[in-house]
Amino acid sequence: MSNAGLGHALAGCFWAVVLLIGCASPPLPSSSVAHQLHALLPADVLLLGEQHDNPDHQRIQRDVVGALASRGQLSAVVIEMAERPHTTASLPSAASAADVQAALRWDAKAWPWSRYSPAVMAAVRAGVPVLGANLPRDKIREAMGQTSLDTRLDSVALAAQNQAIREGHCNLLPEKQIAPMTRIQIARDVAMAEAVSQATVVAPGKTVVLIAGSAHVDKALGIARYLPGGLNAKFVGLAATEKGNDSNATQTLAVKGFDVVWPTLVAPQTDYCAAFEAGRS
Repeated sequence: MSNAGLGHALAGCFWAVVLLIGCASPPLPSSSVAHQLHALLPADVLLLGEQHDNPDHQRIQRDVVGALASRGQLSAVVIEMAERPHTTASLPSAASAADVQAALRWDAKAWPWSRYSPAVMAAVRAGVPVLGANLPRDKIREAMGQTSLDTRLDSVALAAQNQAIREGHCNLLPEKQIAPMTRIQIARDVAMAEAVSQATVVAPGKTVVLIAGSAHVDKALGIARYLPGGLNAKFVGLAATEKGNDSNATQTLAVKGFDVVWPTLVAPQTDYCAAFEAGRS
């Protein structure tokens, strides 16, 4: 796995710990996605927060894109998995998967194409543009030293974001790297918020779907802080659950970090921290 891919996986690992909660509700079946959407619409933006290595999350993303497209309500799909300003806007609906990957400058080492192609290609087939939203790689080093990013969050939120970075990297990063890594996270949130905001003006009255990691979609620290006021945005957390373990944790998450949490299947567990530690040795 590439360094970028490992970083994404570790972020997913941290939020998997946060979201791997007991819940009496069964995982969300494909047949109920349309019903769940009805409760959230109308919305200018629907933000789906995933665990990157959970296939059930990518299945739900495909179902959401397909349901909105079938209603003629989908205006764009904005994704963390491609960088700004890459887009499929100039491609025909019959474009090949290879052409789509080329247009988005897809990094298959960091983001396995097979995971995200169903949602991406569903949008393309519907004639809906897919937009890269992540911070361009050549801007990352600049972001690490950009101390003005520290002021984009208040002191309490900045401390929480620093702690999320520590835990997301298995408490193995040297302390001097925490602030630069936090700035990258903030810069990515800002970049994705700008991409979402720009996408909403293309087809007013329709819905933009954002696909990103749960840490970015969490209203407490993520993209929500940088979206323009007045935008009707709904934040959905996709949370792995174990049926039968009764808990009110899902409801608590919905109140604190998301507008709603959709239960999903639990993904096979991978010890990313062990891989991260092995890579350091």
